[in-house]
Amino acid sequence: MAQEFFSVKTALIAHDLAAFEGIAAEFAGTLRAGDVVALVGELGSGKTAFVRAVVRALLGDDVATSPTFTFRHRYAGPPPIEHLDLYRIGDPAEAVELGLEEAFESNAIVLVEWPERLPMLLPAIAARVTIHGSGAAPRRLEIEGPCRD
Repeated sequence: MAQEFFSVKTALIAHDLAAFEGIAAEFAGTLRAGDVVALVGELGSGKTAFVRAVVRALLGDDVATSPTFTFRHRYAGPPPIEHLDLYRIGDPAEAVELGLEEAFESNAIVLVEWPERLPMLLPAIAARVTIHGSGAAPRRLEIEGPCRD
């Protein structure tokens, strides 16, 4: 019998950076090795800030930076975290040439900014964090992912 997956969706409001980082840290506590998270939002919505808070919560380090020009960062830890930024990639062949698909072959947590640029790169079952808002405005976060036992 095939396993069934059910999606859970939560919407939260962060009125300031501390609340935003708190939501990211709490979300980090749900992640396991092998999980993939698609981070969706406009430029300046806080995708990289969300990743930074997740990395800090899981690895105790604040080293996360945007991989916009390098496309991929790996943060060592148990489990390691792969951080991909697909903003500047327009062709699937570029992703292959850069070896980005290798990030999904490891037993890491994979966080992907701008997943809509190459949706075929992500597995069918991935969590999704959508961030609405930018600048000093509050953020509305929609977090969707598979149920866990």
